[in-house]
Amino acid sequence: MILVIGGTGTTGRIVAAKLAERGHPTRIASRHPSTEGVRFDWYDPTTHPDALRDVRAIYAIPPVGEVDPAPIMLPFLERARSAGVRRVVLLSSSAIGPAGHGLGMVHARLGELFVQWAVLRPSWFMENFVGEQPHAVSAREQGEIVSATGTARVGFVDPADIAEVAVRALTDPTPHNTDHLITGPEALSYDEIAAVLSEVSGRPVKHRAIDPVGLAARHTANGIPPDFARFLASLDTAIAAGAEDRTTSTVADVTGRTPRTFRDFCRDRLRGDRPG
Repeated sequence: MILVIGGTGTTGRIVAAKLAERGHPTRIASRHPSTEGVRFDWYDPTTHPDALRDVRAIYAIPPVGEVDPAPIMLPFLERARSAGVRRVVLLSSSAIGPAGHGLGMVHARLGELFVQWAVLRPSWFMENFVGEQPHAVSAREQGEIVSATGTARVGFVDPADIAEVAVRALTDPTPHNTDHLITGPEALSYDEIAAVLSEVSGRPVKHRAIDPVGLAARHTANGIPPDFARFLASLDTAIAAGAEDRTTSTVADVTGRTPRTFRDFCRDRLRGDRPG
């Protein structure tokens, strides 16, 4: 049994679907599960035993909006090890490496807790620009995307490519026992992202650059807790300094196929979203 925490989320639902397609017994865990899932809340330990029953591997997505998830995640992971879980694949971020605090601490301890493990460190999601994500709504309704990244580039990645790497890390006979820095095939600035959105959607979209303080205030106005809003703004500051201007071959190395481009992703997801 493979437990997919956050199994209704952006990557979790794809991971769960791919595991099921390949015949792996899968348990979908979320705070609001469907009939075939199980209720799981990082902050409610009474939901943990049922989620862990007969589980051998876990896809672990941190609690959303938590600046320091280590005190919440590590007791559960220790319980999972005691319950017989052998392999854990952690979804982290390209902006976070192994460290003594926050999600970096969970990353650093994963190899101590489990004989078989992997940490996925994807770049920013292409998903951020479609559906009901803030950038997507802003692009549709105001004709702009707003960031504090300046002209710096990011190796945006398709969540389906992240999920494919996750499935391999969960199921390959030989454990990966490493961290995977995952990007798309090209690094793009937000100006370039706006140009692709304009082309594919048929609506003009521009990129408006603001400072990190203004961005944090914008996040807070959209309902994000102030501490997490400042954290998100700090990630844009790091991008502006060049921290995400890179691409890797991880998707191809692990899965055997090239990652999807942002233009192809948008053509797929925005096909029925053109005006007129």
